Amino acid sequence: MFISDAFAQVSGAAAPTGSMAGTIIQLGLIFLIFYFLLIRPQQKKIKQHEAMVSALKKGDHIITGGGIYAKVVKADDPMDLTVEIADGINIVINRATVREVLTAELLKAALEAKSKMLDKAANSNKKTKKQN
Repeated sequence: MFISDAFAQVSGAAAPTGSMAGTIIQLGLIFLIFYFLLIRPQQKKIKQHEAMVSALKKGDHIITGGGIYAKVVKADDPMDLTVEIADGINIVINRATVREVLTAELLKAALEAKSKMLDKAANSNKKTKKQN
């Protein structure tokens, strides 16, 4: 009365014929794919970052994870760095927050961008003062 003809026909069907070995092989292949596409590249990236951070020395120019451009002033502590973010302004940061060490080319480009931005801000201030 409550059972339809479709359910009645399915109930007599044979059990699935897949083997346990086939399932294990499929799971193993999925794990290998994940390992080579996700886990292994991430481990390489972590090792490269650790090598970069451990090689920091006084005078290096860096970018922190927060986007702050800084110059390393003191790199004696294995966990922290003292960096100069402006003339005479030093802060202490954790080594792990260093995102990138700037090369000479990148440093030159960053300084040019900074000078353009400062010129633009100075011109904007002059216009504002003239209007008042």
